[in-house]
Amino acid sequence: MIISMFDVICVTNRSLCGDDFLQRIEEIAAAHPAGIILREKDLPEQEYQHLARRVLQLCRSYDVTCILHCFVDAAIVLDAAAIHVPLPVLRKMTAKQKAQFITIGASCHSVEEAVEAEQLNCTYITAGHIFATDCKQGLAARGLDFLKTVCESVSIPVYAIGGITAENVYAVHSAGASGVCMMSGFMKCRDAAAYLRKFEKVGK
Repeated sequence: MIISMFDVICVTNRSLCGDDFLQRIEEIAAAHPAGIILREKDLPEQEYQHLARRVLQLCRSYDVTCILHCFVDAAIVLDAAAIHVPLPVLRKMTAKQKAQFITIGASCHSVEEAVEAEQLNCTYITAGHIFATDCKQGLAARGLDFLKTVCESVSIPVYAIGGITAENVYAVHSAGASGVCMMSGFMKCRDAAAYLRKFEKVGK
């Protein structure tokens, strides 16, 4: 499981990565974040499955949870223990499919979606975007009050996503989040271990 006092999860986006992507994944895995969500939304399922097989191997070699994204059938074929899906995909998952995973996460953008995700047997959710971020240009951030309300509305861990930095992560923790998800920081930083250390004292 990826539940602990306060977790930092990497969300991938190889288009932001100036290095060799698999080398970057290995560097991040070696730093031991709570998990790595392989979120490569532009790839068709077969290409995603090919990439996911290699990323799963890297993560397993460092004993880091690899959370596959969206493609439920591919994740089952690869014997992945964790999956993260948009809510529409979660709604279509069968009980048999859900039983294949230890960890099931969903992306939520309202309190109602968070409550529904919990009812659909998610083990965690992401809530966002909390702060302004280049990934969501033109869309207003939902803010800490939204995050606090989501955390109070469900009993499963809530991971904040969107514009998370070392400067605002303590406020995120105070709002009740179990951890944070970060994309561009991990994809662009020069030293994944040093980047992760900026957040590791939160909640301790």
